[in-house]
Amino acid sequence: MAKPFLPPGFRFHPTDVELVWYYLKRKVIGKSMQFEAISEVELYKFSPWELPEKSCLHAKDLEWYFFCPRDRKYPNGIRTNRATDIGYWKATGRDRTVMHNSCIVGMKKTLIFHVGKPPKGNRTDWVMYEYRLESKELADAGYS
Repeated sequence: MAKPFLPPGFRFHPTDVELVWYYLKRKVIGKSMQFEAISEVELYKFSPWELPEKSCLHAKDLEWYFFCPRDRKYPNGIRTNRATDIGYWKATGRDRTVMHNSCIVGMKKTLIFHVGKPPKGNRTDWVMYEYRLESKELADAGYS
């Protein structure tokens, strides 16, 4: 993927609503974007320190954004597989709602990377936020 041309001073700092209701929704329904700000990466094939180089926006910021296909832990299950070769991403706290025009449009989950096997992995300082759509409008249209 070619590096997008960005004007001087450009910073990519989307809000939770922008991430869910613009970027994620457009990705899910197959609409194109004006430029590719978010790379598609199978996150769980990499250690967190390998992810910055996978970003299509190379900046000095310590935040990177990725689309990642969901990987189920079990073929017919609902649990997400968040294991990597050397560790796992563990959910912490409660999922938080993402609101737009007084409606829940998404959820935000906080994940912390642990090195080793659960439940005895060693916690690291790597934090990831996972967003998912929660939209009746999209579900009714066949997107879930």
